[in-house]
Amino acid sequence: MCTTCGCNHGETRIEGQFEGQRQEHTHHAHDGHEHSHTHDHSHAHHHTSESSQSRILQVEQDILSKNNEYASANRRYFNDHGMLTLNLVSSPGSGKTTLLTQTLTTLQNELSLAVIEGDQQTVLDAERIRATGVKAIQINTGKGCHLDAHMVGHALENLEHQEKSVLFIENVGNLVCPAAFDLGESFKVVILSVTEGEDKPLKYPDMFHAAQLMLLNKTDLLPYVDFDVDKCIDYARRVNPGIQVLQVSATKGDGMDQWYQWLRTVREAALIGYEPPTKES
Repeated sequence: MCTTCGCNHGETRIEGQFEGQRQEHTHHAHDGHEHSHTHDHSHAHHHTSESSQSRILQVEQDILSKNNEYASANRRYFNDHGMLTLNLVSSPGSGKTTLLTQTLTTLQNELSLAVIEGDQQTVLDAERIRATGVKAIQINTGKGCHLDAHMVGHALENLEHQEKSVLFIENVGNLVCPAAFDLGESFKVVILSVTEGEDKPLKYPDMFHAAQLMLLNKTDLLPYVDFDVDKCIDYARRVNPGIQVLQVSATKGDGMDQWYQWLRTVREAALIGYEPPTKES
């Protein structure tokens, strides 16, 4: 149970396996060894009336500490395989999936690509992604409002990918909880559409503070909405002075070349120092 939002991960489903309240798995740890152990996907539920505020804080710290352990294992795995991993975050309706499918369609003949798709229910977005020809694994979080590093680690067991690939993790639509959960990604990329209001960076500062890049999407609709681009960018940089901002329209293609070039640049940077495995290893 997430003590911040009250979500429950006991109903998480990952394609190829079922995550129940307690279930035995053979977990392929990222150090190359296998560990058979029991995963408990339901966090402790502590009512405020039964515990002090300090106890609630301790539970939150414990949850995040355990998540960070899994995130570190994921990150080692990504680094060992020369993978650039992007955690795409946004509110529902930002155009995140459309932006992703356009990106996959354009770059799949240039780069090795894969997707982990997160939603509370359905496989609709994963099907849209697979229609581009790119492999995707669906995680349904049930009542959960975000992906965590443990879910991503399990999804990797079922996802066929290549060395030096680019992995997109499309998080559940939510500008709150995904900010707190490291998945082991190289970058968080927050997508904000011009239909949402320029004040979102101030209303949801943790997300914009955690992101390295903001994609301001649906710019083709600017003539029809009351949205101040300069003010939005100023708000984002008040929260995070170092955040990069690109203005795009996923449906019309405006600004998408800049996004693709950013991807190429950070992928090349991710490969610095990478040594592919030998046949003996």
